[in-house]
Amino acid sequence: MSYEEEAEKYYLKTGLKFPFSLIKSISLIKASAAIANKELKLLDSEIADAIVKISLMLANGEFADEIRVDVFQTGSGTGINMNINDIISRHASKLINKNVHPNDHVNMSQSSNDVIPSAIRIASYLEAKDVLSNLAKLLNVLYEYSEKYKDFIKPGRTHLRDALPVTLGQEFYAYYEEFIKDKQDLEYAMNQILEIPLGGTAVGTGINSHERFKELAIKNLKEFLNIDIKPSKSLMRPMKLLSDLILLSSVYKKIAIDLWKLGNDIRLMFSGPNTAIGEIDMEINLAGSSIMPGKINPVTVEAIMQASSEILGLDNANSYISLLGEFELNMGNPSVIYNISLQSLLLNESLKKLTEVVLPSIKPLRERMKMLAFSSPSLITIFSPLIGYEKAKSLYERIKNGERLEDVAKDLGLDEKTINLITDINILVNPGIPILKGKKIESNK
Repeated sequence: MSYEEEAEKYYLKTGLKFPFSLIKSISLIKASAAIANKELKLLDSEIADAIVKISLMLANGEFADEIRVDVFQTGSGTGINMNINDIISRHASKLINKNVHPNDHVNMSQSSNDVIPSAIRIASYLEAKDVLSNLAKLLNVLYEYSEKYKDFIKPGRTHLRDALPVTLGQEFYAYYEEFIKDKQDLEYAMNQILEIPLGGTAVGTGINSHERFKELAIKNLKEFLNIDIKPSKSLMRPMKLLSDLILLSSVYKKIAIDLWKLGNDIRLMFSGPNTAIGEIDMEINLAGSSIMPGKINPVTVEAIMQASSEILGLDNANSYISLLGEFELNMGNPSVIYNISLQSLLLNESLKKLTEVVLPSIKPLRERMKMLAFSSPSLITIFSPLIGYEKAKSLYERIKNGERLEDVAKDLGLDEKTINLITDINILVNPGIPILKGKKIESNK
């Protein structure tokens, strides 16, 4: 009976499967190790070549139905390591009609304790590359929209209450700048997980591996992956600690929070059409209700916000997982890679849908935005430098009750030229003190 068949009795049976990125990473480690052991004359050439061939087939998606162990298994990830050892052993043995042992040959110079911590970092890096690419595409669109809508005046809101005017372009640019910071944070986190413990074997000391195994195996692995992996100075560190992966998870959380915030702002601007904000329309050709004909909802935005919430929860789970295990080995390797892979998947899909579906569907209702901006009682703020906070506060109610800003200005004794200047909405969305650009009057008028 194979290891994976025996393991079914002891591991959970949730039906949850490991991401392909992990299977690929482990398989390439097996191929790299076999080449290194062959070079070191520790492994028969024919057996080594067979291991490499089957490992590369596995890394390309073959034999996927033979991955049987559940995600929720032993915390070291021995289950998935042994499952892959068995698959390679079986098919390599058939290939050369010679016994290829899963432990003595496929797992030579390795332990689950260095293979799996190495593989989960490689897999996380590979998936993060896609997130980085999709983040870059979003940035291009956000910048484009910040320019496209830089003259679209709308009301600013704080505490969901009327504030001073802003432009739609300014709002898009704020998110553009934030996602730039997210991209920088992601690049930093990705760089941290490039340090792997391959060669550390059981406890980080490298026992039962050749002195040159680490160097050769990692060189081979770099060639397969074309990424700049390197051995950690302390091989023990990434075996016992998941802190670098928790950093990546936290960056994913940060991106998810920013997606949630942007999604919620879009959702609120789309609220209505007649009884709420209604500053934008969206081209959505999907029924929003099974009972209310014609009702359209921001369905993709809501899907993104749900995905973002899930990413936050997974990050919280990862924090607890990182606490598992004592001394030389963490006990949360299988679940942390499952969670990080799911975070990557949710982020990739959310970023793509936001960039390709949500943002292009937005149709700003420019005249309504401008009308709402001019009706904000907070416009009285522009008179504060002239008449003081207290007197300006007393005028707030007049605009709130529907009086025009121009009429309030006339009552303060301002001439038409000054009124036109200080009520120029384009001036109000830029730095400066509008009232000082016009005619000064006595504050007691």
